[in-house]
Amino acid sequence: MQYVAPIGIGILYALLMSLIREPHRRRFNAVMIAGAGAAYLSGGGMGGWEFVFAAVVTYVAYRGLDSWTFIGIGWLLHTAWDIVHHIKGNPIIPFVHTSSLGCAICDPVIALWCFAGGKTPRELVEWVRPAPSTAGQVPPPGTSAPRHR
Repeated sequence: MQYVAPIGIGILYALLMSLIREPHRRRFNAVMIAGAGAAYLSGGGMGGWEFVFAAVVTYVAYRGLDSWTFIGIGWLLHTAWDIVHHIKGNPIIPFVHTSSLGCAICDPVIALWCFAGGKTPRELVEWVRPAPSTAGQVPPPGTSAPRHR
């Protein structure tokens, strides 16, 4: 369950974020990744590297104000930082030993959604399923076919 629940949380995050209209959805998510970048600042255990990481993610979040790709990159950066913290034994939630591992599983799910453009579920279905082709179809009765000259 500790591996499945974070995937569900990532999907739930994307579904809830889909309720926010564009372009506010993208901008809100840029702010969210900036906050995630600062999550370890209060005792993450990596010393000055916590500030370096926060600065890098802040820049990526700034670029994310206009780009879903940068927001996705930010979530993958956070995934890598979560893995470092899990291995080092400094979890994001101090009293939950596997919290950084869970975060490292959840964040790529969110990143995939961002790389897909942060679309709503309906937009994702339309994006994945191609529109039916009308090439080679016979025009309906009562209409004439276009003439080529």
